Amino acid sequence: MSDTNHDAVEEGQASEMENSMTHQTPTEGSNDGTGEASGHFSERYGEILGNINETLDSVDWNQMGRIGKAAGVIIAVIVVQVLIKGVLDTINLIPVVPGLLELLGLVVVGQWSWQNLSTSDKRSAVLNRIQALRKEYLG
Repeated sequence: MSDTNHDAVEEGQASEMENSMTHQTPTEGSNDGTGEASGHFSERYGEILGNINETLDSVDWNQMGRIGKAAGVIIAVIVVQVLIKGVLDTINLIPVVPGLLELLGLVVVGQWSWQNLSTSDKRSAVLNRIQALRKEYLG
């Protein structure tokens, strides 16, 4: 049994040697294969375009308007945030301005707190406004 396997292996190696000796690569032979290759390429290209067209036909283009608007809003928000960061970084480079802006923020928060949180009636009015906004936006 091992003799037949060994003989089969030797025959397989011999036939591979014959095939490699008689087989010409496309660079060694004439350009007869170029017509076939271009035909194969055009067929494959046609198949790919057909698949793309089928995929595009299956897309619900009404939803694309919503997606486009959402993407536009997201891009606009990113651009605005970059611009605001640039402005704030520039303001932050001026030595006195950051401290003055912090002081201004504290004054505004203190004033708003005094006007809206000083009595229990005003505090309950603020809570009612917050709950009304929550119901309006969150349902």
